[in-house]
Amino acid sequence: MITKRIIPCLDVKNGRVVKGVNFLGLSDVSSPLELAKLYSDSGADELVFYDITASAEGRALFTDVLREVASRIFIPLTVGGGINTIEDFDRVLKCGADKVSVNSGAIRNPDLIGQAAKLYGDQCVVLSVDAKRVDGQFRVFAKGGREDTGMDAIEWIKRGVDSGAGEIVLNSIDTDGVKQGFDLEMLDAVCQVVNVPVIASGGAGGVQDFITLFKTLPKVDAGLAASIFHFGQVTIEELKNELAANGIHVRR
Repeated sequence: MITKRIIPCLDVKNGRVVKGVNFLGLSDVSSPLELAKLYSDSGADELVFYDITASAEGRALFTDVLREVASRIFIPLTVGGGINTIEDFDRVLKCGADKVSVNSGAIRNPDLIGQAAKLYGDQCVVLSVDAKRVDGQFRVFAKGGREDTGMDAIEWIKRGVDSGAGEIVLNSIDTDGVKQGFDLEMLDAVCQVVNVPVIASGGAGGVQDFITLFKTLPKVDAGLAASIFHFGQVTIEELKNELAANGIHVRR
């Protein structure tokens, strides 16, 4: 039985962790260094670090903060934000990342996924997709959820996996920060078309949302969350204990 992963997410802007609702209204939370070490020490399976304004601001990702975070943790680290070229992959991996998450950069240049997969292996390439319902369709958004690409999210994800993406992070803009549960409908649609790990992101409000996620959609490999961990509503230890009590296999 494959264990389900619990993954805290650090959305970083100007060197600080921030959080919003539906990708809007960002407020300051904490130092990424402090939170990263806390999560690493308290049983998180992995950590995701997003420089959330790098693409929108047309700049490279903050490597100084990233290097410090990577040096303080002992769990796999996935990094994204402003990844537009193979050189960006190389730079981030040299800073200590284990996997690189690509989003807007792949939308601009879909060949980037295949190029990176050939160089670094499929397991290193994570396709992160920000999706939202528009006129009854799951639509891909770029630049941190600011720009509707007009692309069908399910088709885009399938294409990304066919090109070499080894993992999918599905960020539902509709449920982001709302704390009413993961977007099960959207996640189910993705799970039906790919055979790589799918990470659910956006909507976790408590322990029950993770239980519902893994019980309803056994194909989902991991649950990613920010607010409930950042603000101490749920600890990772509490969450894993409850998941195990409900028959869901987790690493403890």
